[in-house]
Amino acid sequence: MSDPRTTPSIFTRGAVDLSALRAPSPAPSRPAAPADPQAAAHGGPPPGAIPGGLPGGAGPETIIDVTEANFQSAVLERSLATPVILDFWADWCEPCKQLSPILERLAQAGGGSWVLGKVDVDANPRLAQALRVQGIPMVVAVVGGQLVEGFTGVLPESQVKQYVDAVLKAGGVAVEAPEDPRLDAADDALMTGDLDEAEAAYKKILAESPQDAAAESGLAQVELYRRIQGADPAAALAKADASPDDVDAQRLAADIEVLSGQADKAYARLVALVKRTAGDDRDAVRKHLLSLFSVAGPDDPAVAGARRALASALF
Repeated sequence: MSDPRTTPSIFTRGAVDLSALRAPSPAPSRPAAPADPQAAAHGGPPPGAIPGGLPGGAGPETIIDVTEANFQSAVLERSLATPVILDFWADWCEPCKQLSPILERLAQAGGGSWVLGKVDVDANPRLAQALRVQGIPMVVAVVGGQLVEGFTGVLPESQVKQYVDAVLKAGGVAVEAPEDPRLDAADDALMTGDLDEAEAAYKKILAESPQDAAAESGLAQVELYRRIQGADPAAALAKADASPDDVDAQRLAADIEVLSGQADKAYARLVALVKRTAGDDRDAVRKHLLSLFSVAGPDDPAVAGARRALASALF
């Protein structure tokens, strides 16, 4: 898993020579779907297609299986027309189970503007090695036959969407503009790790539009990254486990869990702490939890459940 102390580095093209991966592509990784006369008339589904990528098999293809055998046709050739974002995963990888559903939802919502390629690293070790996979989950993209770097580990859905949007822009795909165009610059600063610039941009938006949920979420993410700078994730979590009533230790552990894709666990940790504290400590924990809710955004279903739990703990 990635180190949650740093923001992901993205958008560096050509870091890997993809020409070495060009090879004839035989059979797809999954059993072929039953013969469809209409599909046969149009040459059938592309290699690596996951049958029924959309409900009822309707609509454009959005999710495919990628293997060493079909990489050339399913990724390199396809990327000349449509960006392909690769999700490297394995059955034993718990963080992968957090990230993959996010990518799949975004792929289906994209309506075919990009394709999600699923790569099982255990079944395709040479492909993982060629693309320098050092930890999973790992996400990279291929646009126009060229690699666009991504990130390792789990990110909040809002940041994963920012990455997807940036990939689409790199591929010349029109992306719906945000309501406030300044959000683009603020989000770019956040994703490249310029926290000072991102903070200033989000604050400027909020000064003029205090109810801007996207800017509020962005500023909360900046504050989250600042809080975990210099922290050792494993040591911080161990300290929190050993000191359940240490307010500072519990808050830091919750921050790390959010950045590790375990927001539900972080929320439960702080709600439990609210129940055990009083006075200023209780208020500090409550405010910290609210800041984590802002990171996810108001539409996150996990936030709705945690808000109810918080209200129950308070009253």
